[in-house]
Amino acid sequence: MRLVGRPAASWARLIVAVGLTLGALSVQAQETLPDELVKSVTLEVVSVIAKDRDIQAGNRQKVVGLVEDKVLPHFNFTSMTALAMGQNWSKATPDQKKRLTDEFRILLVRTYASALAAYRDQKFEFRPLRAKPTETDVVVQVRVLQPGAQPVSIDYGMEKTAAGWKVYDVIVGGVSLVANYRTDFSSIVRDGGTESLINSLRAKNRSIAATAEKK
Repeated sequence: MRLVGRPAASWARLIVAVGLTLGALSVQAQETLPDELVKSVTLEVVSVIAKDRDIQAGNRQKVVGLVEDKVLPHFNFTSMTALAMGQNWSKATPDQKKRLTDEFRILLVRTYASALAAYRDQKFEFRPLRAKPTETDVVVQVRVLQPGAQPVSIDYGMEKTAAGWKVYDVIVGGVSLVANYRTDFSSIVRDGGTESLINSLRAKNRSIAATAEKK
């Protein structure tokens, strides 16, 4: 998944399913087991899409609003950015860490918003959670069922925080979102430093926004 050009086709088709399985349930999110949370909010978000004709028609503002309200509250963007940066995270200044996290968040918002409008009645199979009650780091497994195609796995690396369960990685078809970005991030930082990575993310976000405005 390069920061320039298109994401892998398979990822682009399936990232909408990632967004669909993560909605916001405020206080309930702090009390619900991670697998139960994923299942309940999946059904909630699917219901919203099914009833909202503007979202079905690709209304950009409403789609972004849905992502902001229902998807992103369950991501730990600081953890995700740190993992994607790898050893380079410790070398970044506090200001650089903040800007990196902000740009990474914007990138995912816009990516999900673009994909969410393309949702077309995928079905989901929710696997039982295989973890001890005392564990604070788990993997929640979901399968996306697509007509005429093999099911695709979506696994969520989730950690228990003071604010409830949060996602720190998403593995689609065996491919980690964090690992995908780590390869690109490491290459850019190696060639031009952390500021170069921040600029690359900012340029990518501007490109996505400009493309969306033309539609």
